[in-house]
Amino acid sequence: MTLLSLLDLVPVTEGSDASTALSHAAALAAHAEELGYHRYWVAEHHGMVGIASAATAVVLAHAGHATSTIRIGAGGIMLPNHAPLLIAEQFGTLAALFPGRVDLGLGRAPGSDQRVAQAMRRTLTGGPDQFPRDVMELQAFFADDPRLGIQATPGAGADVPLWILGSSLFGAQLAAALGLPYAFASHFAPAALDEAIALYRSEFRPSAQLDRPYVMAGFNVFAADTMDEAQWIATSMQQSFVSLRFGQPGKLQPPVRDYYETLPIQARKMLDKVLSASSIGTQADVERDLAAFIDRTGADEIIVSGQIFDAAARQHSFAIAMAAAQAINAREPA
Repeated sequence: MTLLSLLDLVPVTEGSDASTALSHAAALAAHAEELGYHRYWVAEHHGMVGIASAATAVVLAHAGHATSTIRIGAGGIMLPNHAPLLIAEQFGTLAALFPGRVDLGLGRAPGSDQRVAQAMRRTLTGGPDQFPRDVMELQAFFADDPRLGIQATPGAGADVPLWILGSSLFGAQLAAALGLPYAFASHFAPAALDEAIALYRSEFRPSAQLDRPYVMAGFNVFAADTMDEAQWIATSMQQSFVSLRFGQPGKLQPPVRDYYETLPIQARKMLDKVLSASSIGTQADVERDLAAFIDRTGADEIIVSGQIFDAAARQHSFAIAMAAAQAINAREPA
């Protein structure tokens, strides 16, 4: 059985504000729990007016109080932005508030540009070698390793499973070397998906946390009762990617009829590439596309995303995605 989880970027829509986005996030987390999603994750982004999840741990506390059983977590925390002690304390606090429900996915990208990274007052030194050291330091804080000479409170001894996130071979190699679960960002950067998963599985070394490889892969879903409506609601995210590519990120825009068809060929090719791990359509379409993606990756878990302007349409889309996943799992041999 392939588990289904949900990634929320907590989008701020045009004409709205962060308060409304956070209210929708709590409602979406509760909806995901009711539907049977395994996890509800949010991602750290900074300096982006269309995303309200910059204070990721705070958003997760908000979602945690709106739910009672679903796992909540970061997909992910961009560790280069933070001292490992600070993250150990934040997620140790979350684990104390919501025991047995908290995950911590870690990425090595800043989740912003260099100006924002500098404004966060973290000296970015050490190159690619710094991220593995920071991950191991974070592990040591959770393990209450006396060699650190300082205790994370809360944090020491907390049950917070770590994940490595990535969209390249670097993250796959690190997750394999440390024996940690690996989540691939195929929902927006799918190019190295197959190679990264194969590398992770072939080089995996068992650890105290995990005895065999465990893969999660990102997948976008824009689902509705008709293909026409699904194509329409998908245009908000398409607009976001085009705006981001041209250096003009903003709030999530209302859907536009036939938006894709009006774009120049270069923009269409870009969208086809970055959103290739996606499904647009009815439940039957999502079931077909999701099953093919699961067969391709052999993923243990799929984390679905999809920025949709209308909150009710977004909830409905994720309900359709879960129905599709349940139908796929029902076909699997016992």
